[in-house]
Amino acid sequence: MTLRSLPSNHVNNRIEVARDDEEALDFLFCRGAYSSRSPQQQPKLVLLDLKLPKIDGLEVLREMRATPQTRAIPVVVLTSSAEQKDIVETD
Repeated sequence: MTLRSLPSNHVNNRIEVARDDEEALDFLFCRGAYSSRSPQQQPKLVLLDLKLPKIDGLEVLREMRATPQTRAIPVVVLTSSAEQKDIVETD
């Protein structure tokens, strides 16, 4: 839904989609299939779904915040979860 709404709201920036946590971390840390991506070309914003396949989005967020090269990237957390712990852990 988010991807479909962006163009209709005049968001024309390049968008990279990671299908799971491993792909997201590989993209952010320039490894695996993204090893040729320049670490100086970090995303301006990350839209992060907490309910990712394999490990959850909170682990991606923890790894981002634990690493100086990704710590400053703004993250918008998206979730359908109403669990209080999910909301509290993203602060």
